[in-house]
Amino acid sequence: MKNALVAALMLALPAAVQAQTPKAFSVYVEKLKAEAINEGIKPDVVNHAFTDVKYLHRAVQADRSQPESKLTLEGYLHRTLPGWKVKQARIQYQEHKQELDKIAKKYGVKPQYIVALWAKESSFGRVQGNYPVISALTSMAFEGRREDFFKGELFSALKILQQGQISLSEFKGSWAGAMGQTQFMPSSYLALAVDGDGDGKKDIWRDTADVFASIANYLAKAGWNDDQTWGRQVKVPADFDWSLKNDIRSLDDWAKLGVVRYDGKPLPHANMKAQLKAVDGPSGRVYLVYNNYQVLKRWNRSDYFATGVSLLADRIVWPPVTQ
Repeated sequence: MKNALVAALMLALPAAVQAQTPKAFSVYVEKLKAEAINEGIKPDVVNHAFTDVKYLHRAVQADRSQPESKLTLEGYLHRTLPGWKVKQARIQYQEHKQELDKIAKKYGVKPQYIVALWAKESSFGRVQGNYPVISALTSMAFEGRREDFFKGELFSALKILQQGQISLSEFKGSWAGAMGQTQFMPSSYLALAVDGDGDGKKDIWRDTADVFASIANYLAKAGWNDDQTWGRQVKVPADFDWSLKNDIRSLDDWAKLGVVRYDGKPLPHANMKAQLKAVDGPSGRVYLVYNNYQVLKRWNRSDYFATGVSLLADRIVWPPVTQ
């Protein structure tokens, strides 16, 4: 009866009105608490987690205000791969090399990709977000457009608290609930975060061993092949048939279509499948991308993101650091 009343109340209020109605939010929180307990989360954990829960209008506004990107790939790379970040990534790679090499060997993921994702997601742990995760996810679920998704993430976040992985006061993240130096959503944390140093915690907020191992585990579980690179920039002939750009073909097949390396040399003879990527169209950069690029897109579906991470990984190790 209570749930039916709550549902009727929520349906009767447009999202804009809900956002201005503390009573409606309070009623919704009670509904979520009951659902969380039904999901198997202990009542004392639920009650503690929601003690100071608040509707975060700024989180909802951040979601609604996301601009559609008008950047070209060239512009995106210029903005997100400044020289200082490349330099810092190379420094961090060297400073953590022993730890990274150990994790890379265990998970089969080259360390430069771990560092590149670390750099892109949280600027080496410096930018993790300062939104209380429970309030942010509750607010996003209440807003309603992706209620089921954010409710699922909220329940995952409550399970993280129940496991004792982090205290409520330290449980901070982005406006959407992405957490820690890896910016994992709570469900990804539960599925893929690992204890990299054996201290009994999966601390993606402060512990670099856990951060690096969790990134590597994510990529490994997503199908990473450490025997391959991610792709290469190429050139195509002037009369190239762009209707083929979404095909997945062997390198030999692409070579027969006139595709060459960016320096004009022939493509390598390798038993690999590749897809042509020209995200800005024929006038922009053109890449042949392999399986590992597709794995990076499972982390983030943006071609710009995957290309940026891949190029940063390349620049971390080339040119080689001289001692």
